[in-house]
Amino acid sequence: MSFCCGASMIGTKGTLKHIRTQIHNVPILFCPVCHRIEVHYLIENEYDILADYAHGDGAAEVDFMDYVDGKDHLLHDNCVNHEGEEPIEIVRCQIDMALDLLGVAKSLHDQEWEEQLMKRLKMLSARRDKLKNKKTSKK
Repeated sequence: MSFCCGASMIGTKGTLKHIRTQIHNVPILFCPVCHRIEVHYLIENEYDILADYAHGDGAAEVDFMDYVDGKDHLLHDNCVNHEGEEPIEIVRCQIDMALDLLGVAKSLHDQEWEEQLMKRLKMLSARRDKLKNKKTSKK
């Protein structure tokens, strides 16, 4: 499982820019709290090689999946949530995990961790409320 700022990251594919080259369909991990993006650790080397070659060739755009084979089925096995899930369910899962971690932090009397988790819970709750309002306004 990949974590960022204590939240589990969401597995997806995205477009990353390397200097002047856009690389599409790169397996990435996305943090729903701080919005940090990182290349999935299983394909980091392949990404770096492709990015360097594509930039060296002067390519404006490349599709990662055209150049890299077969690890696709393994890439998001360690992710708790995936892009195809309902956003509200992803946020609920993140809130549940943060609440579990808050219990651990309290039992360890780790005040700094508790504060970080409370900040994360506030952000996630605001995101959940925004998603609920968006859903109700569509109806």
